[in-house]
Amino acid sequence: MTGKLYPDARTALDGLLKDGMLIASGGFGLCGIPERLIDAIVESGVKGLTVASNNAGIDNQGLGKLLRTRQIAKMISSYVGENKEFERQYLAGELEVEFSPQGTLAERMRAGGAGIPGFYTKTGVGTLVAEGKESKVFDGPNGPTEYVLEQGIFADLAIVKAWKADTTGNVVFRKTARNFNVPAATCGKVCVVEVEEIVEPGTLDPDAIHLPGVYVQRLFVGAPYDKQIEFRTVRERESV
Repeated sequence: MTGKLYPDARTALDGLLKDGMLIASGGFGLCGIPERLIDAIVESGVKGLTVASNNAGIDNQGLGKLLRTRQIAKMISSYVGENKEFERQYLAGELEVEFSPQGTLAERMRAGGAGIPGFYTKTGVGTLVAEGKESKVFDGPNGPTEYVLEQGIFADLAIVKAWKADTTGNVVFRKTARNFNVPAATCGKVCVVEVEEIVEPGTLDPDAIHLPGVYVQRLFVGAPYDKQIEFRTVRERESV
């Protein structure tokens, strides 16, 4: 262990996990998910977790592993349609779910990272999303419009997967694998990043940095990775 560098996921999470904590997780489906960190959380046995993530992976992949072991008590999510165990636990009253529209969830994480406790949005007005929340009418470009108040997310821990990082924690994501990783990273009191490659300071183009090292407390190399996809759809090869 040197500075921000740790040898693996287990040591990078040492002293950070506790029952009942709030974890913000990057990823979208199985793209850009912090899979080594998820595995380490499973192995830790910590329970009663609240997890803020766009979705819960699929059955026994990604955050779905933590659902299988019943370590998650509540999900704050946008899309959960690919996970049958999520569906089963929710319908059985075993899992609490706070539905947050995708853009709203991203902004709640970003707001938390910026120290903003709440913001108003039109998304969800007049739906179940707005129930129990404060609303206010603002005079917008189309006249008086109702907005609902959403709260920023301040997580105890952020877990993130990236492509490259330098030893000071400056991070670069690869293409769509950036997804929710940046806002999730910024809203955690402590951010742990797993990467495919670590390089020396000055190697990365400063203009290409997606997540500055000031947001990153711990990082490690998790490679090699298998590139997982939710569904593989192919067509029959036509005979010549």
